[in-house]
Amino acid sequence: MPPFGSTLCMRLPGSGTIKVKPKLNSGDVIEALSDLFILHGVPAYIRSDNGPEFIAKAVQDWIAAVGAKTAYIQPGSPWENGYCESFNAWFRGELLNGEVFYNLREAQILIEQWRKHYNPKRPHSALGHRPPAPETVVPMDQRPVMH
Repeated sequence: MPPFGSTLCMRLPGSGTIKVKPKLNSGDVIEALSDLFILHGVPAYIRSDNGPEFIAKAVQDWIAAVGAKTAYIQPGSPWENGYCESFNAWFRGELLNGEVFYNLREAQILIEQWRKHYNPKRPHSALGHRPPAPETVVPMDQRPVMH
């Protein structure tokens, strides 16, 4: 395990967030979810494992206060959270197992670069080996005309 390998993976449809810190707590979960809810709205359910940062009373109270519900997976049942488990397997196999991070900032930069490749550019077999969110560049034909 890399020295700064503790990560928090939270996924909402159409987005991915990876929070990297040596130790994550309930405040980190609430902060990350707040940012995602502002961008994407409050989902009906938050599915997660039973890690202490997710089952903390502060997180449970906050999720209830914003109008969402929790959907914890059963301990020892990773197939109940297949999207995140699949992501975690790729994340570990393609990045974490091959890197040693020497400080927190290096870990944050390299992990964010990997995430940006994984989401829009990396071909996915379930999509016929196409990227899930290809980047689109629309060239400007001409500069705007000022009247």
